[in-house]
Amino acid sequence: MSKAVNPRYWNIINEFKKLTDCSVVVNTSFNIRGEPIVNTPENAYKCFMYTDLDVLVLENFVLLKEEQHKIDGIEQYQQQFTLD
Repeated sequence: MSKAVNPRYWNIINEFKKLTDCSVVVNTSFNIRGEPIVNTPENAYKCFMYTDLDVLVLENFVLLKEEQHKIDGIEQYQQQFTLD
């Protein structure tokens, strides 16, 4: 990836390298086993809130789990899936 092709992504990787001395980021699917891959902000938020993720980044927003309102039904939802 070059800065000319995707400057925003290039800047993220460049800053990550400065912080960690590692210029590799692995892209993986974002979903719970058995569910479709997340493809909307609403799906991303639900997956974030119903799993053990601590932080969700959506575009220019950084959401910390500890700052979110609790969602009812998390326990029942989690019991449907084996979390990785």
